[in-house]
Amino acid sequence: MVDIRDVAKHAGVSVSTVSNVLNGRINQMRQETLVRIEESIKTLQYHPNKLAQQLKTGHVKMLGILVPSIMNPNFSALVNNIESIAKEKYGYQVLLANTYRQDKQEKLFLNDLFSFGVKGVIVVSSSIEKKHFITAIKKGMVMVNYDGLTSEEDHRRKKILIDSVSMDNFQAGKLAADYLLDQGCKNIIFATIKGNITSRKNKILGFLDSLEKAGMNTKNRIVEGTAQFAYGDTELAELGKSLAIEITKNRKKLPDGIVAINDMLAIGLISELVRLGIKIPQDISVIGIDNMFLDTLFSPSLTSIAPPLLDMATLMVDRLVTTLNGTKIEPQEFLFQPNLIKRESVVSAN
Repeated sequence: MVDIRDVAKHAGVSVSTVSNVLNGRINQMRQETLVRIEESIKTLQYHPNKLAQQLKTGHVKMLGILVPSIMNPNFSALVNNIESIAKEKYGYQVLLANTYRQDKQEKLFLNDLFSFGVKGVIVVSSSIEKKHFITAIKKGMVMVNYDGLTSEEDHRRKKILIDSVSMDNFQAGKLAADYLLDQGCKNIIFATIKGNITSRKNKILGFLDSLEKAGMNTKNRIVEGTAQFAYGDTELAELGKSLAIEITKNRKKLPDGIVAINDMLAIGLISELVRLGIKIPQDISVIGIDNMFLDTLFSPSLTSIAPPLLDMATLMVDRLVTTLNGTKIEPQEFLFQPNLIKRESVVSAN
């Protein structure tokens, strides 16, 4: 059976150099050396002993990803980017869990990660201030929080425990509202699922800031719907349909523009509005936030606010692996700027 010494001999390098490749420590390595080792591994069909790696390093080359629900296409796209980067850049696999925003499921997954020797996890759209996350961090779990910023109180106390990576949700809400106003919309509303998640709250605040700066009344601008389940991610399109019915009850006071909390809700809105005889965008313009692959697969194609998912995924994986490899880095918050993707669901000012 081929072992690490055979690979080192075939590649003409030391065993420790091969070990560095297997453990992702390649930042200081010459490209030609890396290529030679990778070719030797492939030629000899070498498969590292995962158990031996765990005993030696204290962790396996795996990252955990904790998401509310993979049914949300935005989370699916994020996971796909994380998995590709972890695998292609560092040789890491990923372990995924749907938690449905339930504390019990989050605790179980964290316990499983420790049991499997996984010491790095990306927590998506959940409050990192929950007790079980704090406990896991104290026990040595390396964690990055996606789409959930540190509280203002912790900022005042300068208590940033882990890296936080997010799109600037305030700017996303503002950018969406600004675009509708620029295209001549006079009566715009914000459609959302009910809940006080940080990212939702910041999108709404950005939306209202845009209206305020335009000298518009900000009262009664938020239309909310309640999901059947606490997490709601699997039913956003259906919720959009319900909100469309609510919005059109008074045909004499229809909005001429709608910002949706995300693209799935926007798709449900458009579907039901069209069924009810509303023309999109002639009667009502609709803009989403996510820029999903589905946005171009129906008519009219959906105008959306796009997060730079690849850049955010790359940063999260880079910092997780760097920390797991023993380099101490101070926790930081990273805000990425969104981009407007213009399509057909918003009326043109021209």
